[in-house]
Amino acid sequence: MSITARFSIDRGRFSLEVDIEIPERGVTALIGPSGCGKTTLLRAIAGLDSYPHGYLRIGQQIWQDETIFVPTYKRLIGYIFQESNLFAHMTVQKNLNYGLSRVSSDHTVSIDPIIDLLGIGNLMDQYPDTLSGGEQQRVAIARAILTSPRLLLMDEPLASLDLERKLEIMPYIEALNRDLSMPIIYVSHDRDEVVKLADHLLLMNDGQIISSGGITDILTRIDLPLAQSAEAESIISAKVKDYDPKYQLSTLESSLGCVLIPGEKLEIGTDVRLRIPAKDVSLTLVHQTGTSILNIFPATVEQIVGGKTAQVTVKVRAGDTAILARITRKSADNLKLKPGMKVFAQTKSVALLA
Repeated sequence: MSITARFSIDRGRFSLEVDIEIPERGVTALIGPSGCGKTTLLRAIAGLDSYPHGYLRIGQQIWQDETIFVPTYKRLIGYIFQESNLFAHMTVQKNLNYGLSRVSSDHTVSIDPIIDLLGIGNLMDQYPDTLSGGEQQRVAIARAILTSPRLLLMDEPLASLDLERKLEIMPYIEALNRDLSMPIIYVSHDRDEVVKLADHLLLMNDGQIISSGGITDILTRIDLPLAQSAEAESIISAKVKDYDPKYQLSTLESSLGCVLIPGEKLEIGTDVRLRIPAKDVSLTLVHQTGTSILNIFPATVEQIVGGKTAQVTVKVRAGDTAILARITRKSADNLKLKPGMKVFAQTKSVALLA
């Protein structure tokens, strides 16, 4: 099952042409520069703006084509904005009841599991102006979910929050993805949010989707700007295998092989997500010994870009996984790097994301 969206929008100075298909499960992050059309696309999906040249199918249900246009109030969509938009004169309980009142009895979801999932049970008698920004957004998300949506749209839901509030609410958004089957389209300018939450990426520019796919693939697509920037990185899925209390090191199983990361003990068997910054990956022709670097993987060079700049980005494949290395052009020349070469990728830092 998937979501198919095709829209052709012409506003004179701005036009949007998209033809996308995304999974009907997981978090799909929609990213791109300001003004590229992200919110316009979300509003078209929600039916808030009606365009004659559009097609939208959610699973087997067509919400828009040449002859059909399902109005917003009949689309099973939850929409979360930057601001919580809670009713100030209503308690949290009454705000949630409003969400429940918008759907027919045969579509309603149980309220108690949603309250528990978002950790708002102790807020029910409070009014919005007594809540923190993070608490307000959690209530807004709960209200949206209680409308029993087939699709949840989140338009920069953390943009108005400070770092502390963002860190407070992100685990709850992760829980939505983990515990609920509804797909989420998530717009954000914050790279940390995207790599922590997203399963899939839609990369947008100037009214068009320039690339789409799984987050691990898109981040390492060396022909895209994400992979060539100073913040280039690779995201790796792993499972906690063991813990060494003497050195406070966790051993993780991944498609790269075993990865060691320092820190507090993690529960054995837990699925985690790892970030490997390209600037922290070095390449050698032989396996190094007598080094402080713990994570060294045999790899094969696939692509090199940036041949006329001080630094180049090298895409290598270690096991079944592509990772990026940002090294100087001089180093690449000294190593005589070329596609197909066998090398060793040394990762100076590996960060735990989830």
